[in-house]
Amino acid sequence: MYTNIYFIGIGGIGMSAIARYYNAKGFKVSGYDKTPSDLTHALENEGIEVHYEDNIDFVPKNVEDTLVVYTPAIPKDMGELVYVQEKGYRVIKRSRMLGEIAQGQACLAVSGTHGKTTTSTLLAHILTHSGEGCSAFLGGISKNYDTNLLISENPVIVAEADEFDRSFLQLFPTVAVITAMDADHLDIYNDLEAYQQAFRDFAAQVSGTVIAKIGLPVSESDTKAKLLRYSYDDTRADFYGINQKVDECGYFTFDLVYPDGVLKGIKCGTPGWVNAENSIAAAAIALTHGVEPEKIKAAIATFSGVKRRFDIHFNQPGCSYIDDYAHHPNEISSAISSMRDIFPGRKLTAIFQPHLYTRTRDFAAEFAAALSAVDKLILLDIYPAREEPIPGVTSEIIFDKVTAPEKLLMRKEELMDYLSKEPVDTLITFGAGNVDKFIVPITEMLKERYSR
Repeated sequence: MYTNIYFIGIGGIGMSAIARYYNAKGFKVSGYDKTPSDLTHALENEGIEVHYEDNIDFVPKNVEDTLVVYTPAIPKDMGELVYVQEKGYRVIKRSRMLGEIAQGQACLAVSGTHGKTTTSTLLAHILTHSGEGCSAFLGGISKNYDTNLLISENPVIVAEADEFDRSFLQLFPTVAVITAMDADHLDIYNDLEAYQQAFRDFAAQVSGTVIAKIGLPVSESDTKAKLLRYSYDDTRADFYGINQKVDECGYFTFDLVYPDGVLKGIKCGTPGWVNAENSIAAAAIALTHGVEPEKIKAAIATFSGVKRRFDIHFNQPGCSYIDDYAHHPNEISSAISSMRDIFPGRKLTAIFQPHLYTRTRDFAAEFAAALSAVDKLILLDIYPAREEPIPGVTSEIIFDKVTAPEKLLMRKEELMDYLSKEPVDTLITFGAGNVDKFIVPITEMLKERYSR
């Protein structure tokens, strides 16, 4: 029906995966994004036209032949969006588009406040590495495949089910995992109960099996699907780990207990207990789908992780640097806990860029409590993303509550000059904004200073 697909907000991680999918299928794909990025440059290199100004001249003019996809992160008064709505184009949200792609295929979905990107990327790797294959729409760049999209002829889709703007309610999975239901996106949901109810509504749309982390407020009455539980080590769950061991570099080995037996000697390809837990979730959904246990074990061992998810960039004796996308207090706490496990007794410095004014306002105390677990905090200004400033909401409302032994409030323009003069033991950068722009300069600086 359509030959042109036009994306408003094409550089987003979810949008770009769908754009790549339709480009690979032979459609004419183009779109707008606010700023150039590594992702938009990659899209351009793949033959997709991207522009960076709000200009209706770039919108394909054949209304009947053009489908417009937009992200809810785009302001409602954005010129191109208003234009296509007024001119009668078919205009749909990204989540609706993903739902349409998934129709008629077996959909394996991973949802949760955190952990969903790593878990869904690992699940996609398990299916690909096992030889079954899948099409996967991921919320991060897989380090195994250097992309956020996998395409297969096998009618199985792995989808990261995003709760933002209730997007995941466009999916009707065969099997779904729920990793966490901690409060987030309160600008949309207003309170924790409404947020958690959305996950229960999502569970109600699953046709086969829901696999929820043990302790989450989801019950058999919430879904017609079979409800199972997973856990890192809780023996009450249906899937859980035993005999966990960690080596000197933080890589975990464990045995997985599951309803049909025990899968022994699983070695995680990425470090930290959080990734061991994510491996159990991914293995649980893969086992439920029918992947052979030994093939799951082999795939987990070869998983390289996701860019910006506990991503090790420099690791020499006496100096280590990790970057992490964490932008929620519980994600930060989990990453810090993993850092302490991997690098015991070392001085841990965290650089954190808060993401969104509303999230900073709603979770200032929780952010402060999580960040107080480091030895030194460098706190940057808030990254606004789609939001306008809120009076009285700045990084200082977190900073004032932090009890870490050392803390500094800093503009990002000052960061590299400061780090160049300071000793670094273990360092982690946190945030979902543009703090990733510092990954390369920090890594290069540390290589020059500490490489042997």
